Amino acid sequence: MHYKLLGHSGLRVSELCLGTMTFGEDWGWGASREASREMFDAFAAAGGNFIDTSSNYTNGTAERFTGEFVSADRDYWVIATKYTLRRPGSNPDDLNAGGNARKNLRRTVQQSLARLGTDHIDLLYLHMWDYSTPVEEVLRGLDDLVRAGLVLYVGISDTPAWVVSRAQAIAELRGWSSFVAYQGAYNLVDRGIEADVLPMTHALGLSVLAFDLLGGGALTGKFNAPGGPAEATRRQTVDEAQRAAAAAVVALAEEIGRTPAQVAIHWVCRRAPHIIPILGARRPAQLADNLGALDFALSDEQMAALTALRPLPREYPHTFWNDNIRRNLIYGRRVDDLDKGHWPRPE
Repeated sequence: MHYKLLGHSGLRVSELCLGTMTFGEDWGWGASREASREMFDAFAAAGGNFIDTSSNYTNGTAERFTGEFVSADRDYWVIATKYTLRRPGSNPDDLNAGGNARKNLRRTVQQSLARLGTDHIDLLYLHMWDYSTPVEEVLRGLDDLVRAGLVLYVGISDTPAWVVSRAQAIAELRGWSSFVAYQGAYNLVDRGIEADVLPMTHALGLSVLAFDLLGGGALTGKFNAPGGPAEATRRQTVDEAQRAAAAAVVALAEEIGRTPAQVAIHWVCRRAPHIIPILGARRPAQLADNLGALDFALSDEQMAALTALRPLPREYPHTFWNDNIRRNLIYGRRVDDLDKGHWPRPE
């Protein structure tokens, strides 16, 4: 296992992160306590020190398991959790039991600290933009928690790039804690973050914590089997394009002697240096397989073939940026001599 700095912070984290949305059987498809513990131990043995959870995962069970598992060496672990979604056990008629507002932020953090059995959260994400809370309220609320020592670093998840960019500018201008990480879905068949989020995080120095690496299991090929998956899954259906992509992943995996999951995860790892994949498994054998995603290297040709399986649709204003514009209207004939790093953008 290698390690990276988390965004523009000095926090050192493993190049893979262990996701815990499967820790607990409360939602009908997760892992037992024993299986969760086995996966945690395997991740630790592999050199991992970064674990991702949330206040609402498996109704709070994921945080409780995480707190129990890290208790023997709490300071070694970098624990990330999230607030926004409705708190476990909250009154369904209480509009303030979820959302980005300071009231829910404070109460969620208090409950997360209790479940985790710790006095601080290493990385707290805003889980999802609620489109109603002023960004200044969010930023000041997060900064207050950092200044109080209850949270060390802050991040944001599942939020439009324009919101993150505006928030980051305000935080830096006012001397408040700024985001060091962005968490978002990313896989071979769901490449939406390439349009604006990846360029934004590159420009602002944020790490990208990528989840849903296997497309809800679609890229393993289990939905291509006659009769579909052999066990209950979070994802229920896939479309024909996803089946075709899965078939190509399976074929390449067989060709190089790897598993489809390893190929799909490896593709995500290689897409940008500031990406840290979040591994999500229900069984120890699945996690062991996922950990092997960095033990080999796909060729440039193989990476290109995978990338071409489901190209990212380009819409305005991204369609306005093209070779003719670059060559004739902006840079001139020597455009190819300019370092491509100056314009991070989707393919």
